[in-house]
Amino acid sequence: MPSIIETTVYCLDELPDAGKEKARAWYRESGLDYDWFDFVYEDFERVCAIVGVRLDTVPVRLFGGGTRRKPCIWFSGFWSQGDGACFEGDYSYARGASAAIRRYAPKDVELQRIADALGAIQRRNFYQLSARITHRGRYHHEYSMAIAVERDSPVVQDMTDDADKDVSEALRDLARWLYGRLEDEYEHLTSDEAVDESIRLNEYSFTEDGVRFG
Repeated sequence: MPSIIETTVYCLDELPDAGKEKARAWYRESGLDYDWFDFVYEDFERVCAIVGVRLDTVPVRLFGGGTRRKPCIWFSGFWSQGDGACFEGDYSYARGASAAIRRYAPKDVELQRIADALGAIQRRNFYQLSARITHRGRYHHEYSMAIAVERDSPVVQDMTDDADKDVSEALRDLARWLYGRLEDEYEHLTSDEAVDESIRLNEYSFTEDGVRFG
């Protein structure tokens, strides 16, 4: 015969400290099952456009049918030695990038340094450098990007000796910058304050020891 079992459930603020920690651990494991990084990606796309990187895109299917273009950006994180971020696309000189990046991100010294570094090496090569950036291997970090630098000189003039190294390093620094922003966003979303707020807003309930109930 069916029987009725009564269980007392609690909201987060009613749990003892040990129960709260278990409830938070549950949310951190299952609560970020969405594209929480979309905002960071959108910011990165704007940064790339400013400094002269045109990201490749691929079509992805939408739930309601149809497709949208998704930028070729990947990352893995945040606990293993090989974690990082990478991207695919093409780079070429963007006029006024240093000034534009300062308007867009006036407090971001690292972004400004990257834009300045790209501008400096372009200047030494009469603004004729370009690069193709592709991903290789199964890992996702700045050194999983293959970067082929070329100079489009009308008189077939060679690149300066430092061009390949400086352009490649600046683009890898851009991938490192992206990874840092992703890490910052993840740490914010999984902080006690943000987790508690999300649990309260969703009105999740738990047993006394912090096991999710409803």
